[in-house]
Amino acid sequence: MTDNSNRHPLTGIRVIDFSRVLAGPLLAQTLGDLGADVIKVERPEIGDDTRQWGPPWRTVNTEAGFTQRESTYFSSLNRNKRSIVLDLKDDSDIATARRLALSGDIVVDNFKLGYMERIGLNRASLHTERPDIITCTITAYGSDTSAASLPGYDLIAQAMGGPMHLTGEADGRALKLGIPIVDMMTGLNAAIGVLAALHERIVTGVGRHIEVSLFDTALAATLNHQAAALMAGVEPTRQGNRHPSIAPYESYTASDGDFVLAAANNKLFGGFCEVIERPDLINDPRFVNNAARRNHVSELNAEIQPVLFTRTRREWIDRLRAADVPCGPINSIAEAIDWAETMRMRPIVKNGPYTSVRSPIRVDDEVRTPLRRPPMLDEHADEVLAELNAYRSNSTPTGTVNAAVIGTSADAT
Repeated sequence: MTDNSNRHPLTGIRVIDFSRVLAGPLLAQTLGDLGADVIKVERPEIGDDTRQWGPPWRTVNTEAGFTQRESTYFSSLNRNKRSIVLDLKDDSDIATARRLALSGDIVVDNFKLGYMERIGLNRASLHTERPDIITCTITAYGSDTSAASLPGYDLIAQAMGGPMHLTGEADGRALKLGIPIVDMMTGLNAAIGVLAALHERIVTGVGRHIEVSLFDTALAATLNHQAAALMAGVEPTRQGNRHPSIAPYESYTASDGDFVLAAANNKLFGGFCEVIERPDLINDPRFVNNAARRNHVSELNAEIQPVLFTRTRREWIDRLRAADVPCGPINSIAEAIDWAETMRMRPIVKNGPYTSVRSPIRVDDEVRTPLRRPPMLDEHADEVLAELNAYRSNSTPTGTVNAAVIGTSADAT
């Protein structure tokens, strides 16, 4: 039996991460969390755009004895990486970037259309020397569409792809989600594609090209809503916290504030009615099944909301959980972390003063997840270049699978 105690799922994969902002860096960080060696390539002086995205900031004490200010936004997306600065407008540095790409096996970019081709880092150019290269392009609207030249950001994708239309109160304005959901899902979709291509390459020895766009991701994320539009001719609209197909499934107000309730089937609804001492609602023709409850949701809420207002959130949550009815408080970020700690979920990982919520992917024992703090700009240039020179003078080490992720520029997505 193989001893995996000191290995991680992506041990031996080497990632060169040229990406900036969110989708690409999240892809690379996800691979790094799973054990890949991630090298982040950044612009001179400025680095990743998110290094300047603050407030808030955190103060970092360097090994050289001075302190510097670092964006917490950057920190959230760039753990488990090493940093090297390369100027992709300089011929010498472009040559180094190409050497880095060819020392690995996966190249991911989100540059504007045509840029990778101009600097010799596109799929066709790299495949001439490395047919097993896996390329992954993150775009705004797809590289072969009429909208390919348009820039895009998470905010624009949420608006144009549908999620913003669905977010907000029914009689209010459309709102973006409180998290950059499209960027996040794009990065994770790209990670899925990359890992699938790595698996296939074991069999074929040949690389694939993966493309994920912000717009495709946003549209696909509408799930049941786009299905309603396509198959039932129903145009979904904003409903606040109310669900379009399930009731009761939304937030309600207790005597000291709001909490959420998800009684998504008849059994759960019956248990809920017993807890609030309204068993008469169970067989009420208006509420006898989910479809009836959803069709009469305003009437249902008129019956249950006055009852819920008679006790505190904590009282209702304790009573409902005792009856196995799904519910919960609306936590702040700090409250969510504190609750996870209380439940022994071990949500936090640390490296010296650097603190982060751990990867949600658990493999055997998540405590073994590697943790390299987010790098200072150009912090690892010497060691990365030394490794690259060693790679050029030797063949790829036996048993090693390398992954080079070339990402990009904020104005690309």
